[in-house]
Amino acid sequence: MFGALVFSILFVPEPYANRYALFLTATSVLFLVGLLEDLGFGIQPKLRLLAAILSSLMVILLLEVWLVRSGVAWFDPYMAYWPVGVALTVFVTVGVANGFNLIDGVNGLAAVAAMACAVALALIAAQAGYTAMVRFALMLAFAVFGFVLVNFPLGKIFLGDAGAYTLGFVLSWFGVSILWHFPVVSPWAILLTVFWPVADTSLAIYRRVRHRSIAFLPDRLHVHQLVMRALEIYALGRGRRQLANPLTTVILAPFVISPPLTGAWLWNDNSAAGIVVLLYAVGFFGCYVLTFPVLRRMPRRRQ
Repeated sequence: MFGALVFSILFVPEPYANRYALFLTATSVLFLVGLLEDLGFGIQPKLRLLAAILSSLMVILLLEVWLVRSGVAWFDPYMAYWPVGVALTVFVTVGVANGFNLIDGVNGLAAVAAMACAVALALIAAQAGYTAMVRFALMLAFAVFGFVLVNFPLGKIFLGDAGAYTLGFVLSWFGVSILWHFPVVSPWAILLTVFWPVADTSLAIYRRVRHRSIAFLPDRLHVHQLVMRALEIYALGRGRRQLANPLTTVILAPFVISPPLTGAWLWNDNSAAGIVVLLYAVGFFGCYVLTFPVLRRMPRRRQ
């Protein structure tokens, strides 16, 4: 995936080529650490987190871009102080990068989320008049689509930590860039483009804090894992993981795609986008909580 980003430099408009190269230089730090993990070097979660923080700080230093608006009226005056804006930017971009890694548990799910996000960002950029970002986002969307053709449904290749971290990181910075250059765009609309990984990660962090474990480590209670196990236990039967895995993505895809498309629709309506974020969040967490009692009442499939 990072190779596709490097190759895309050939298609970047000349005025943006140098800045795009600097952005990829910063991104390469996180990519290389993720790649080392994929190659079996056992990089500790704290080191991966530090790599993501370092990459974000490098983008800020090299490109002088960060979040200057939060979409919350009473908090936005504090964003005028660069330490606040920089800290929030690092928190958001690192969180989204980790979020994409955490949802990368079944074939195609993280890629579907990335494509939906990239297309939504392209639509927002087009409506705002940010033509360069339209090209960047669509190039990424097509690169991910090419990956999906091989990854789904049989999982012949995988994103791995390197690919998932890189996708989340790049997409989050695309969103930050749109907000930096076009004040008319709603931060809540940008949040909607990455709603699924953000919501799933928020829920994971809540579970870790509650059980006093490491916040960014994966567990077996992510939404996609619950759906996949439910398919095996209640519908397909155990030992049908090869079918349950891609079917989980098919089931979840409409819910993953809907928030980004809503964000593209409400791109410049901050109040409406904020309300929709709240509604999606209530629906997401409500459905998650209700899943457990519902599954306990369902009859298990006989083997």
